[in-house]
Amino acid sequence: MTILFQIQILKMKNLHFKLGLILFLIFLSNIGFAFSLMIPMDNTQKNHLKAYGIAYWVLQNNLDAQWLLNYRGGSFLFQYNEGIKTECDIRGVSYEIIADAQTQAILESIKSPSANMDALKLEKPPKIAVYSPKEKLPWDDAVTLALTYAEIPYVVIYDGDIVAGDLSKYDWLHLHHEDFTGQYGKFYSSYRNVPWYQEQVANSEAEAKKYGFQKVSQLKLFIAKSIRDYVSQGGFLFAMCSGTDSFDIALAAEDTDICESMFDGDAAHANCQSALNFEKTFAFRDFTLKMNPMEYEFSNIDVTDTRKVTENDDYFTLFEFSAKWDPVPTMLCQNHTSLVKGFMGQTTAFNKDVIKSNVLVLGENKSAHEARYLHGTFAKGTWTFYGGHDPEDYRHFVGDPFTDLDNHKNSPGYRLILNNVLFPAAKKKKQKT
Repeated sequence: MTILFQIQILKMKNLHFKLGLILFLIFLSNIGFAFSLMIPMDNTQKNHLKAYGIAYWVLQNNLDAQWLLNYRGGSFLFQYNEGIKTECDIRGVSYEIIADAQTQAILESIKSPSANMDALKLEKPPKIAVYSPKEKLPWDDAVTLALTYAEIPYVVIYDGDIVAGDLSKYDWLHLHHEDFTGQYGKFYSSYRNVPWYQEQVANSEAEAKKYGFQKVSQLKLFIAKSIRDYVSQGGFLFAMCSGTDSFDIALAAEDTDICESMFDGDAAHANCQSALNFEKTFAFRDFTLKMNPMEYEFSNIDVTDTRKVTENDDYFTLFEFSAKWDPVPTMLCQNHTSLVKGFMGQTTAFNKDVIKSNVLVLGENKSAHEARYLHGTFAKGTWTFYGGHDPEDYRHFVGDPFTDLDNHKNSPGYRLILNNVLFPAAKKKKQKT
């Protein structure tokens, strides 16, 4: 028998094998045998951050998706699709292909009353907006870094878009490191002679006049109230750093003037502290304003200047909630670790003494008496406040280079941001009473 003839026989056998395998798979599909693709979110995952982008891509393509709360770090489960597998391979996301029987066994174990787990269907990709000035400022934003890295699309909007009523176009809104009080971040002491600060002031004043406001603080109050109304109508709000406390301070100060003359041309009201209305805020009550314009702080909501925590000891703990009874906070706390490295910002963490009693604390440093991660509802919508600037840059200064998330693919701190991004896609169960 010649070598050529042997090769031909092998090719025919290989062809027969492939045809047989195809027929076998067709047979299995006809009797209901199927596969699922699971993206584990425990410590076996190579790229936690891009995994959220895969989940978003699945929703964009109208494919079935489930979020397995508390199962292996909050894993994602999809009906097997070659396109999902390809996307995982391209983006470097770990996945497991599992048979139908194994999938059913996992789901049955999750349903068990003794298991603190649940499976939530993900329905549609949320439309995402980031509230941020269009001009470049000398700091970056952790949320836009996370969205870009995870390949989740978003739109940048600012004051003009909100004045025009465009907020209703979006399901989810992030507040960039904004100062809603009209004090330009209280950067006056350190940066008043720096070109970028002077440009920011000039642009803000021109923007206020363009929309019919005499002061920047009046425009920012209008924006804060518009965002409050957006949440009340069912919007999802997420804020970090100074976008958290300055938002609540602006709402509380609606009926008074807390800005000194270098910010708005006239003095603050003498009784502005007593004129604050804490009924109007989302998260904080009974806080005390920091009225010194040379002080880089808004109020005692933030603990940056008073905390006694060293960098090596700076961690906060995520609370564990009941997945079946409290699915919303459970979703927001999904992670492969319950201990998250702390990080600083203009607003680093929240003084627990001034947090409203109806606010959920999702993460705290108990020994320091500070909360890092808060959540609450307002009418039909929800809000989440997250202290600090960049989860992977402990002390991020103005002008520092941006964080390369390729070096932090499994960041627990960044995962909390992306939990919030995906949260609006989940089918919400009625709360048990």
